[in-house]
Amino acid sequence: MARHIVLIPAAGGGARFGGAVPKQYAPLAGVPVLARTVARLHEALAPDRMFVALAADDLYFDRMTGCPPGVVGLRCGGSTRSATVRNALAALAASCEDDDWILVHDAARPCVPHDALARLVEHLRDDETGGLLAIPVADTLKRGDGDADAPHAVATVARAGLWQAQTPQMFRYGVLRRAFAAESALACTDEAQAVEALGLTPRLVRGSPANLKITYPEDLALAAAILAAQAVEETP
Repeated sequence: MARHIVLIPAAGGGARFGGAVPKQYAPLAGVPVLARTVARLHEALAPDRMFVALAADDLYFDRMTGCPPGVVGLRCGGSTRSATVRNALAALAASCEDDDWILVHDAARPCVPHDALARLVEHLRDDETGGLLAIPVADTLKRGDGDADAPHAVATVARAGLWQAQTPQMFRYGVLRRAFAAESALACTDEAQAVEALGLTPRLVRGSPANLKITYPEDLALAAAILAAQAVEETP
């Protein structure tokens, strides 16, 4: 029977976030962001195994509080997220079967709703490839002229059929290993893009606007508000 294995890439330094510590270790309502992310997935999915892919010189994970027992740190981080995922998949080769499910989730998405996680697992249960949480694009999209300081809109982009990718992204281990064996995978910004390069079509499973990705310090207050609201909603 295929197992469900969570992999959280957490080797980045969070350059856009700034701050005294990498954003995955920034305090979110008193608990590190990464610890809240791990706890959320542990509670909602009860996975067979959980791994966190870390930078080789990570100084925070081993003393992080709030992390459930049994979560294993892999010091295999690369220079990019995709390199970290490739290294982690290689590190798991001896303990994974090709049909095992790997759920790759951003360390900085601590608010992914329980029902979205359940929906992802249920919709992909019998899929041979896998898929990802995503939400249809609702806002009008503008293409800028590339000026970082004072950009101008040069075109309006049709949003029909466009989806905003989220995580987890859930694929068979064998599919991910094949996808990340290609050198081009290192330029991919998510696992689905690498899988698409194999000629496969990942399934889109409706996610949630609450599945916020923390990018800037001000996002912490919004994430705290979302978590507080979820605590009320999820209380029996």
